[in-house]
Amino acid sequence: MQIDLTDDRKALFQGQLQSLFRDEFDEELSEFRANEILELAIKTLCPDVYNQAVQDVRAHLQVKLDDLDGEVYVDS
Repeated sequence: MQIDLTDDRKALFQGQLQSLFRDEFDEELSEFRANEILELAIKTLCPDVYNQAVQDVRAHLQVKLDDLDGEVYVDS
């Protein structure tokens, strides 16, 4: 699965990386280097984060489905 960011979101994250390196490490991070770090994070981190989010949603929906009878059951 390919994860694509909008240009605006990519620029925002690149700026945040540059600020982090400047503020925490006293190092200037070029736009190229920030982009390379961002691409590595997307390639290595995002699939796991995405899969965990899917599992979290599945668990949440399963709780709702398990409680469906209690929510909509009508005594006859």
